[in-house]
Amino acid sequence: MYTRTFGAATMGVDGMIITVEVDSANGMPAFDIVGLPSTAVRESKERVRTAIKNSGLRMRSEKITINLAPANVKKESAGLDLPIAIGLLAAQGRLRPSICEDFLFVAELSLEGILRSVPGVLPIAIKAREEGFKKIIVARENINEALLVDGIEVYAPKSLMELVDFLDGEIEMTPATPQPIDTPEGFVELVDDFADVQGQFMAKRALEIAAAGGHNVLMVGVPGSGKTMLAKRMSSILPEMTRAEALEVTKIYSIAGKLPQGSGLVTKRPFQNPNHDSSTAAIIGGGTNPTPGQVTLAHHGVLFLDELPEFKKTTLEALREPLEERQVTISRVSGTLTFPCSMILICAMNPCPCGWNGDPDHYCRCSSIDIKKYTRRLSGPLLDRIDIQIRVPRVKYDELASKRKNESSAAIRERVAAARQIQTQRLEKYNLFCNAQMTHALIQKLCVLEPEAEALLKEVFETKKLSARSYDRIIKVGRTIADLAGGAEIISARHIGEAIKLRSDFEVDN
Repeated sequence: MYTRTFGAATMGVDGMIITVEVDSANGMPAFDIVGLPSTAVRESKERVRTAIKNSGLRMRSEKITINLAPANVKKESAGLDLPIAIGLLAAQGRLRPSICEDFLFVAELSLEGILRSVPGVLPIAIKAREEGFKKIIVARENINEALLVDGIEVYAPKSLMELVDFLDGEIEMTPATPQPIDTPEGFVELVDDFADVQGQFMAKRALEIAAAGGHNVLMVGVPGSGKTMLAKRMSSILPEMTRAEALEVTKIYSIAGKLPQGSGLVTKRPFQNPNHDSSTAAIIGGGTNPTPGQVTLAHHGVLFLDELPEFKKTTLEALREPLEERQVTISRVSGTLTFPCSMILICAMNPCPCGWNGDPDHYCRCSSIDIKKYTRRLSGPLLDRIDIQIRVPRVKYDELASKRKNESSAAIRERVAAARQIQTQRLEKYNLFCNAQMTHALIQKLCVLEPEAEALLKEVFETKKLSARSYDRIIKVGRTIADLAGGAEIISARHIGEAIKLRSDFEVDN
């Protein structure tokens, strides 16, 4: 007997509906799965067969053929266990085929028939709604994730047997409701705040401008100057995510399997801090079956690269496309996938191998050749894509011991949000939301400089032999500084002067 059910997998950051066709007929007993199944999907026949047996259900020894359509796309999800099991039971007469086609089934099966959670349920539920499905079956751990999508009923039986009874009409099951997230008793979440940072007023100002305009930052300073402390507080001054942004981030974390079990919408801006020995694929994304990298996990948030020159040269150069295009394109024989990565890059490094170059109170052991070799690990094209490049000096004792109350992240975030609102109104019709995303054509159209600002920029451009990209980025930072000052339509020489200072405070001799 032939029947079909519907399951799903993921491709890139989107869901993909899979039609599971099952044929069970007389003949030599066999169990074949076709349609480009991955190893995990091929192994599902053993999980399905054992789960059916251990659930107290009977499966006849027949020639079973299962096709996963579309057949030209490789299927990676263990969540196809459940639609395969339901399709098989329907093909052997245990369930009515018509009732099975009303649902989308997404869950892995344990050997005892318990439904287990799978990654990627949010993008799958979004795709299901787009394809007209009204009901979806998931594991209980995926309830909150699936419920983020409006207009679709979510059911979460505990076991295969409970689901069969529900489909048979022997028991009733109500649509799932949001589940509480367990928090350990007495748990107190520590929050990083700029109020904790003593001194470093220029660095704080630079990060505020970066947050307001979405600009990338390089901080250069001696060990212990507070570069990491500053970077870790960057997320705290970014505006609250919109629901659309939160859904995008949650989709990415769901697909990557990084979403905490039982959780729903991700509402905090991501902060990713990979180690410098991470592979290029781990940071950019890729692998045999492409998965999101750290740049994509930092989407709508912050990617922090500490000890920047210690990263592999190939990894640093691979960052150039994501920083420019705000997306990563990965090509394989099986197809091309695109992952979003609209993030702010924060980098930190020492000024030399020993770390003390330029510090008046410590002796630097490095020769000029050592320093040049160290800094030249960063190529000119990469540095060109970093809008703000500043030195972070060592904090003095008086600043550390001061009892003066510092400005909080909340106060800074208010100014950042106001500047972002000005940019949104200016750029919304171009489908952009911050100054860093402006193209050269938009800069020409939207960024008007007063004559004194034009003269200053021309002098610096010709003196320092800047590139066209550096020219654009100085203007974009100047536009952000003007927005923080109230959104003046004309960019003044003061705004451009500060932007130049923030870009030329540290220069690498390339």
